[in-house]
Amino acid sequence: MSDLRRLGREAEDRAAAYLLNLGYTIVTRRFKAKRGEIDIVALDGETVVFVEVKWRRGRSQTPESAISHDKVALLRESALEYLYKAENPEQMIRFDLVAIDPDGLRHYVNAFHG
Repeated sequence: MSDLRRLGREAEDRAAAYLLNLGYTIVTRRFKAKRGEIDIVALDGETVVFVEVKWRRGRSQTPESAISHDKVALLRESALEYLYKAENPEQMIRFDLVAIDPDGLRHYVNAFHG
């Protein structure tokens, strides 16, 4: 496994631990959809939360700036695929972002509208 891939997994591990500490239930990680991947699928009460984890090791670019309109569209498409596979297409959902860089971890609740 490459160093970048290892660091990315460590960032996802950190995000999952953070969410668990908030009381979320982790349902699955690294859900592979036809056209994308969802880093973390969690429950916050009755709401299914699709969590995108972005990290950067330097300060020249923020993790938040890596989220494009195309990325959001793929996240939505992947979330719908997840819901249909879970046989629960009417479930209340939300998209969160966990951004990690040398300045720390930032959690954006309802970062992208579904």
